[in-house]
Amino acid sequence: MATTGQVIRCMAAVAWEPRKPLSIEKVDVAPPKAHEVRIKVVASGVCHTDWEYLYEAGRGMNLRPFPLVLGHEAAGVVESVGPDVTKFAPGDKVIPLFLPFCEECDQCKCEKTNLCKKNWENTQAGVLADGTSRISCRGQQVYQFLGISSFCQYTVVPDTSLAKINPKAPLEKVCLLGCGVSTGYGAAVKTGKVENGSCCAVFGLGAVGLAAVMGCQVAKARRIIAVDINPDKFQKAMEFGATECINPRDYGNKPIQEILVEKTNGGVDYALECVGSPVTMSAALESTRDGCGTCVISGWTETEWMNVQVIKILMGRTLKGTYFGGWKSARDIPQLVEDYMQKKLKLDEFISHNLPLAQINDAFDLLRNGQSIRTVISLEDF
Repeated sequence: MATTGQVIRCMAAVAWEPRKPLSIEKVDVAPPKAHEVRIKVVASGVCHTDWEYLYEAGRGMNLRPFPLVLGHEAAGVVESVGPDVTKFAPGDKVIPLFLPFCEECDQCKCEKTNLCKKNWENTQAGVLADGTSRISCRGQQVYQFLGISSFCQYTVVPDTSLAKINPKAPLEKVCLLGCGVSTGYGAAVKTGKVENGSCCAVFGLGAVGLAAVMGCQVAKARRIIAVDINPDKFQKAMEFGATECINPRDYGNKPIQEILVEKTNGGVDYALECVGSPVTMSAALESTRDGCGTCVISGWTETEWMNVQVIKILMGRTLKGTYFGGWKSARDIPQLVEDYMQKKLKLDEFISHNLPLAQINDAFDLLRNGQSIRTVISLEDF
C-alpha cells in the first residue's frame, strides 16, 4: 500500500486524563517495527472495561498511564507489516487480541491454560515490545490500551496478538469476538464445561452475561436462570436462551444466593459471574450445589478481594476464574468466526447501537445508563 513505511495521520479518541470525556484528535501512527503489524481498524465494540479504565481508574482497576487511546474489541484490515512478520500480509482481515498466543512458551504448549505472557507486561502498561507506543498526538506519546487502542483509525499490534480470519467475515460483527462474546461464551462452554441437562445461573446480563447464557443453551443446559437488577434486559436474555429471569430487588433484602438455592432445591450446578463485583462473586459461589457445584468468575476487577467462606469449598464446590473465556486467542478465534459464519454462534443480536467515532462519548453514556448491550463504533465513518 502507498502508506507502507510512512507515518499515518488519522483520527482517534484520546483519553488525556482519568474521569474526563474522550477527545477526538488527529494522531500520528508510526510504521510497524519487527514482529509488528499495522492495521486499519474498521469497527470496534465499546466494552465496559474501556469505560472502567477511564472512569474507575485507580479504584477497582490498576491505574494505567495517560494519555492513552482506549478500545480493545475490534476488527480490521492489515495495512502493512514490519520486519520478520511471516503470517500476515496487507489486505488480510484480522482481529487484534489483548491476549497473545506465541505458540512457543510453556503456557501456549499447555492445553490447560491460555495465559501466554509474550510482551504481557509491556502491553498491560500500554506499550509494545521496545517499551514505546506507535501512537502520538501533539508531539506526545499516547499509550496503547492493552497494546491495542482500537478507538483509533489505525493501530499497531504485535504479530502474536493478532488473528487472521475468514476474508468474507463482516468486520462490524466479528469485532465482538475480540473480547466480550468470546469471554462469556467461553466461560460456559470451555472453562465451566456446562453439561447437558444441567441447571445454570448467570449473574449480569451485559454482553458477557448474555454470551454466557448463549453458551449454556449451546451446551444444552436444562434450566438457565438469568439474574440482573435491570429488568429491561430480561427479554433479550430469553432470546439468548434463558428459561427464567430474576431481579434480586423483587425479593427485598433476601440474598440472591438464598433465592436461587430455594428455587433449585439445593443450588445450581453452574454459576457464571459476569459482573465483576466481589459481592456478586461470593453470591454466585454460594448459589451452587453442595458436592458438585461449579462457579466461574468472568467479571473483571483487578484490585478487589473476594470473600469466600472456607466451608463452601470444603463441601465440594469448584471456584474457577476465566480470562478471555479460556480460548487460546489467535488459535481459537478464527474458528469462532467460522461458527458465526455457519450460524452456530450469534453476534448480530448483541449489537444494540452503531455509532461513528465522533460519538464515542455517547456510546459510553449508553453503556453507563444500561441502555446498550454492545455499541459498535465505525472507524470509517466520521
